[in-house]
Amino acid sequence: MTGGIPAAPLTDEELTALVDGLAGLPYGGEAVDQRTHALQTAWLARDAGADDELVVAAALHDIGRARPVRAEHPGLPHEVAGAEFARRRVSERAAWVIAQHVPAKRYLVATDPAYHALLSPASIASLKVQGGPMDEQEAAEFAAHPLCADAVALRRWDDAAKDPDGPRLTMPDLLAAHARCVAARLA
Repeated sequence: MTGGIPAAPLTDEELTALVDGLAGLPYGGEAVDQRTHALQTAWLARDAGADDELVVAAALHDIGRARPVRAEHPGLPHEVAGAEFARRRVSERAAWVIAQHVPAKRYLVATDPAYHALLSPASIASLKVQGGPMDEQEAAEFAAHPLCADAVALRRWDDAAKDPDGPRLTMPDLLAAHARCVAARLA
């Protein structure tokens, strides 16, 4: 994991409560709830060979929608609230990737002609609210960031994690990935 050890790394109980607290929360008109979406995104990350830190970030990419995180960061967009939470409780890398998963959609629409066709109707509607495709300068600045590829990968997993019957990372697997992240930082 990049950066120092968070002030208070999440305990297994806290991480479980956060993810389980997403159950039943609607996911913007999609066929899955927030918990299913989170665990499916994490499964896709792990299936793609992502490291543990990115798998944890994938599971938590929409954590800014969780009730306790919203309460702690009222009025912030979910990606900003989630990043603030992750910065304190997970890692700086996870925080950046979480913060950038919305801009990554704008980037992909601007740079990948086939990407727009992959978006669900709800994602197309939210794209308009999020500012539409990036302009050339925004896209160049985004692409220049050293974690751009991580944010783009997360965005693609996010877009694919909307299948109510799709695979999901189990909580024990997520907790194990998180524990390895914490152990690596303490080593």
